[in-house]
Amino acid sequence: MARELLMGNEAIGLGAIRAGVSLVAGYPGPPTTQIQETVAKHNHAGAIHVELSVHEKPALEVAAGASYAGARTLVTMKQVGLNVASDPLMSLAYVGVEGGMVIVSADDPGPISSQTEQDTRHFGAFSKLPVFDPSSPEEAYEMVEAAFACSEEYKTPVLLRPTTRVCHGCASIDVKEGGGRKTPKGFVKDTGRWVIFPRLSYQNHKKIEARNEELSRRFSESPFNRMEGRKEEKGKGIAAGGVSYAYVKESLPGEVPLLKIGTPHPFPEELAVRFLEGLSEVLVLEELDPVIEKELLRIVGKYHLPVTIRGKLTQDTRNAGENSVESVRRDLAAFLPQYPELLKVEPAFSGQDAPALPVRPPVLCAGCPHRASFYAVRQAAKGRKAVFSGDIGCYTLGNVKPLDMVDTCLCMGADVTIAQGLHIIEPDSVNFSFIGDSTFFASGITGVVNAVYNQTDIVLVVLDNSTTAMTGHQPHPGTGRTMMGEIVEKISIRKILEGIGVARIVEADPLNLEEAVAAVREVLDVPGVRVVIFKSPCIAVAKPVRQYQVERENCTFCRQCIREIGCPAVTVEEGKAHIEPSLCFGCGLCAQICHFEAIKEVGSHE
Repeated sequence: MARELLMGNEAIGLGAIRAGVSLVAGYPGPPTTQIQETVAKHNHAGAIHVELSVHEKPALEVAAGASYAGARTLVTMKQVGLNVASDPLMSLAYVGVEGGMVIVSADDPGPISSQTEQDTRHFGAFSKLPVFDPSSPEEAYEMVEAAFACSEEYKTPVLLRPTTRVCHGCASIDVKEGGGRKTPKGFVKDTGRWVIFPRLSYQNHKKIEARNEELSRRFSESPFNRMEGRKEEKGKGIAAGGVSYAYVKESLPGEVPLLKIGTPHPFPEELAVRFLEGLSEVLVLEELDPVIEKELLRIVGKYHLPVTIRGKLTQDTRNAGENSVESVRRDLAAFLPQYPELLKVEPAFSGQDAPALPVRPPVLCAGCPHRASFYAVRQAAKGRKAVFSGDIGCYTLGNVKPLDMVDTCLCMGADVTIAQGLHIIEPDSVNFSFIGDSTFFASGITGVVNAVYNQTDIVLVVLDNSTTAMTGHQPHPGTGRTMMGEIVEKISIRKILEGIGVARIVEADPLNLEEAVAAVREVLDVPGVRVVIFKSPCIAVAKPVRQYQVERENCTFCRQCIREIGCPAVTVEEGKAHIEPSLCFGCGLCAQICHFEAIKEVGSHE
C-alpha cells in the first residue's frame, strides 16, 4: 500500500484500475477529464482499452457491449453528457449487464464549466439505477470498487456522482495493491436476456422494483450511509450528502446528530427512520436539488413521524449554486442558535497583504485562430442581415465584445439546427452557424444531414484547430491519434460533408485575412448548405513562429487594433498601441487591419 496525493479524478481512475476494469470510454469535459487520462497513464502494456468516444451515447453503448461479454467497464461524462446518453441508459437499466458497469456522471454546481446545474441523482431515480455520491476523493476511491461489486451482484449499471469539488479536490489516499484486470468470460447468447422486447421490459420492471427495495435495506447497513453524533429527545439533527457532508463535518459540533447519505438512490429508508425517530427538526444540506430533503419528507409522511424537515423547499438553504464551508456554517448557525461559535470563523488567509487581482473577463487567447475566423465573417457579412449561431467550446467566447459574434448558444451541435430554424422563419437573413472540429464529430453531423435533406439555406463555419481545445486538448477523429496512443487515419471533415451532399465547400486560413474574407463572400449568396472550413491549429498545439511590434512613430492611436479584435496581447502604453511580447503569438491579424502599417513583423520566437 502506498500513500499518494491524488486529485479526485485520479482517485476514481486508480480505483477503477484496482477494481479490474477492462474498458474505459467517455467524452472529455470538465469536471471528469482526468479520469480517462489517469487510466491511460497507468495502462501498462495496453491491457485496458481506453477510448475517447465521439460523444457520450456511443461511449455508453460500447461499454454495454463489453459488459455483455463479462468485462468490467467505466464510462465517464459530465451531467449534460448524461442527457446525450439517456437513450441507451434507460434501456440498459431494463436489460442489465453481466460485467460490472460504473457510469461516472459528474455534476457541476455553480455551474463552473457547464451549461446547467443538473442533478444526476434525479437520473438515478428516473432510470431506477443505484447512485453512489462520494463526499471526498478518499471516499470516491473506495466507492468505485463498491459500485463495481454492486453492479455485478445485481446485474445493473451503477451511477457514480462526484461533483466538481470532489473531482478536482486533492487528498492523501492509501492506494491499495492487488486487484488488476479480470479476464472476461465472453458473451453468452441469450435473446431472452439481451434483446429488449416489450414483454421482457415488463418482467424486468417488476424485478427492478424488487431489487431496489432490497438495495434500500442493504444500503441502510452500508458504511457509506451512517448516523453520527448523539440524539436527544425532541432535538435537532442534520442530514447531508456529497461534498456538503465534508463541509458539515468541518463545522458541526460533534454532539449534534448527523445523517450521512452516500447512496441517495435507492434511499436507505430503514437507516433514515432510525435517525428521524425522536427528533423534532432536521436541516438538510446538499448541493443542487432537494433530493435527500424530498426523500426524508416522504419517509416522515409514510411513517407519520412528527419531524419537520428543512432545507431548500423551506428556503432555509439556497436552491442554486455551490455550497461552501462558509455557506454551510451560516445555515447551521441559523438552525442551531445555541452554537454561536459557528459564526466565529477565523479565515485561514486574511488577504490583507495580498495585491489586488486584476479584473480579466473571459477572452479568446492571444493568437487564437477563432478570433480571426469570427472577424473575417463579420467583415464579409457587413451590410447584411445576419444571425450568428454559436456552439459549446472555446469559440463561445466569440460573443465577447468587440467581436460580438455569437447570438445563440444552446448545447453541443445546436448551432447547425438553430440556424435552420431561424432561417425558416426569417428567410431574408443570412444564418451562420459556428462549430468546432471536435464538436462537429461529436454532434454536428446529424444537424448538417438534416439541413441538406430539408434544403435549408445556412452558412456552416467549421473552426478546425486540430484539437479538443476547451477540455484539455484531447485527440478526436480528425487528429489521427487515439487515447491508446495509436496513429490512425485522420477522418476528413471535408469528405464527410461531401458524402452528406454539401456541394459548396471552401477552405481557408483564417490568419490570412484577405483569403478568409474572400472565402466567406464566395459562399454568401449560394443557395442551400454551404461550408467554410477555417483551418489553423490552436496555439496550445502549435509553436509561435513570428513576432510583431508597434512602430510608435507610425501609430496614430486610432485604436482600431484594440476596438476591432480584442486581442489581450494588444494594449496601451504611453498613449500608443503596444504589443506585449510575452503574449503575442505572431498570428499577424492586428498587422493586417492596421491602416497606417504601424504594426510590423520583427522576427521570430525561435
